[in-house]
Amino acid sequence: MAETTFFQYKGKPLVRCGDTLYYGKMSDPYVIKMVIKSKSPSGEMELADKVTIQLMSTDPNVSPRKAIVKTSEKPNLFLAIDIGNVWLQKALKEAAKSN
Repeated sequence: MAETTFFQYKGKPLVRCGDTLYYGKMSDPYVIKMVIKSKSPSGEMELADKVTIQLMSTDPNVSPRKAIVKTSEKPNLFLAIDIGNVWLQKALKEAAKSN
């Protein structure tokens, strides 16, 4: 069976479904969820101008509300991915120390 490959950002999968993006491996204790809340036109393209970021636990035994560890809103996708990467690296490092 063929293995699915995803776009990678700094060594972690970045998967998009509509205006929602997930960054990280679902097999890790945490992932980042980014939701594009609004877009503005820029030439022939639309650019995200309001993005919500959430650091989320992937533990299936945690309720969806309690799975959200941290949240913020940024004015563009670049800043959202940048802060999401920092949050994810820190959370995964802390999770590895506690195991």
